[in-house]
Amino acid sequence: MIDILGKISSFVWGWPLMILLIGTGLWLTISTRGFQFRILPHALKLIFTAHNEKSGDGEISNFQALMTALAATVGTGNIVGVATAIAIGGPGAVFWIWVTGLVGMITKYAEALLAVEYRIQRPDGSFAGGPMYYIEKGLKCKPLAIAFAIFTVFASFGIGNMTQSNVVAESMKSTCELNPMVTAIIVIVLSAPALLFGIKGIARITSVIVPFMIISYILLALGILWVNAAALPGTIALIFKGAFNPTAAAGGFTGAILIQTIRAGLSRGLFSNESGLGSAPIVAAAARTTCPVTQAMISMTQTFIDTLVICTLTALLIISSGSWMETGADGNSLTGLALTTAAFNQCYGAWGKHLVSIATIFFAWSTLIGWSYYGEKALEYLSNGRGIMAYRLIYLSVIWLGCTMKLNTVWTISDIFNGLMAFPNLIALVLLSPFVIKKTRDFSKNRKQ
Repeated sequence: MIDILGKISSFVWGWPLMILLIGTGLWLTISTRGFQFRILPHALKLIFTAHNEKSGDGEISNFQALMTALAATVGTGNIVGVATAIAIGGPGAVFWIWVTGLVGMITKYAEALLAVEYRIQRPDGSFAGGPMYYIEKGLKCKPLAIAFAIFTVFASFGIGNMTQSNVVAESMKSTCELNPMVTAIIVIVLSAPALLFGIKGIARITSVIVPFMIISYILLALGILWVNAAALPGTIALIFKGAFNPTAAAGGFTGAILIQTIRAGLSRGLFSNESGLGSAPIVAAAARTTCPVTQAMISMTQTFIDTLVICTLTALLIISSGSWMETGADGNSLTGLALTTAAFNQCYGAWGKHLVSIATIFFAWSTLIGWSYYGEKALEYLSNGRGIMAYRLIYLSVIWLGCTMKLNTVWTISDIFNGLMAFPNLIALVLLSPFVIKKTRDFSKNRKQ
């Protein structure tokens, strides 16, 4: 069974999807004349100023919407995913991770713009939006919208819940020898207040936790780079050289052909920042704003922070420390969490593994509560608002399964549904791109005047 699922996952996350993801970003970049690069400084400034906006429609501030989206995006992919990409494709894979971030910013921008433009206000006063709404209202294709919503609900239980809770349980077991069942109870108790109070509860928690965990991780990573400062020029050179000319290295790394390097970088980068998957615009639609372009620019910074800042720091500390060429006790190259841990151990000694464990726990838990909102809004679309409390209770109970089960199969199934989410969303982005381009050009023209 796992072999069949693995083949399905490889097919879904094959070259057609990655070409569509990157191609959509390139098309939007060219069509908007590199808008994400020109407007990035202003967009970063908006993070700290636009959240004071009081007059717009919405449930949460722009800042809270960004922090909730970052909570769901900044996860184990930033620690484990980057390390896996380097282990598979060598340092050159980092270059292709950067590519996903550079073009992914405009994709995320387009998603958020459409989400705010086509959002609806429900009878209870709450707002709902995302790909299912702009597919139905913009493309007039409800079957495609329903498909996206179904894939999102399933993905929320898998990649959003069980896989994340399992990472928390494994980290607690390895560092504190805590029984996974005890971890499950702790995670459920900590998650319940956020989930049961909906987006406002989630937003309040993430707006405090996410800045703390991101800043803490950045400071720890900078500490390692400070120690390895002399190796940074060579590290940058390895990344650019390896991007187009992968070579074998010492320490058990067998080398990588070019196509393997590109695929590793693209897949792990896209997995980390989720640009094009259609998840982040669901929460962007709840933001309080009078201008869809404003919220879209703020949402765009999510990809910049996730990929071009956090993933880059992880990659640089792994390569500059030389841990990517180390081998384990079995003689095989280190990979995944062990690779990142080795880099931390070189700088922080015995504390290294504990610091990585703490960072992994925070990243995974924030993803868990962030994804609960995505699944909830997808179900709300399918059921016309019914069954939300039941979904929240089921989502909490699934945490127990995630903490206590072996999840190889769940990981694979989750990857499949995550990939399936992207297809209807990317179709909508391409077909609705004329609207995005017009809105962007109008904004640029008015801003110059």
